[in-house]
Amino acid sequence: MTSLVVIPTYDEAGSVADVVTGVLIATECDVLVVDDGSPDGTADIVAAMGSDEPRINLLRRDEKSGLGPAYRAGFAWGLDRGYDRLVEMDADGSHRPEDLPRLLAASQQGADLVLGSRWVPGGAVLNWPWYRRLISRGGTWYARVMLGLAVRDVTGGFRVFRAQSLQRLDLADVASQGYCFQIDLLRRTVAAGMRVVEVPITFVERTHGRSKMSGAIVREALWRVTLWGLQRLRPGRP
Repeated sequence: MTSLVVIPTYDEAGSVADVVTGVLIATECDVLVVDDGSPDGTADIVAAMGSDEPRINLLRRDEKSGLGPAYRAGFAWGLDRGYDRLVEMDADGSHRPEDLPRLLAASQQGADLVLGSRWVPGGAVLNWPWYRRLISRGGTWYARVMLGLAVRDVTGGFRVFRAQSLQRLDLADVASQGYCFQIDLLRRTVAAGMRVVEVPITFVERTHGRSKMSGAIVREALWRVTLWGLQRLRPGRP
């Protein structure tokens, strides 16, 4: 089994080296960093690391266009090269590399999509204030109710897809730009009748850089989830 960890970056110079190194130590995965023109030199750090380590790859993009387009580009790169598993992982240190082997093991056992889950027994969130927990739990609850999803962590971004399962999804039709991209892929996976498994992880608040969460990202998630939910509840729709 060959696995590729796709890590989107924008201004992650303070953390990207530690995250990439951690993945290489904890697993046998290759790494692809998808950089959206970071002005802080993130891509140059990765390029220097890749010159000495063939498992590190870099995909440079001209401008910041959102999480969704970055992942779509990374997935296409990995699928073109025949990887069996494609992993989503953040560059800010919030996803611990030492949790990744357990997600990969669940994928090997037949799951189409493995979610690193903060909100199942054994999962945890470190260093978040109460209001961040409230926003995350509230957003997850709303998406679960509107979309009829049984999983506990709808918005998490630490995931493993089987390549064959990912190819069954129409990625070209995924318009979500921000963190709503995670909800969109999950609902499509469930709608396709594929198997989703949650594995508990410990999520750690970033210590470098600034969060990419913004009002525009929250608004996109809210209106898209509401629209999808209303479409799902239309009379005559299964």
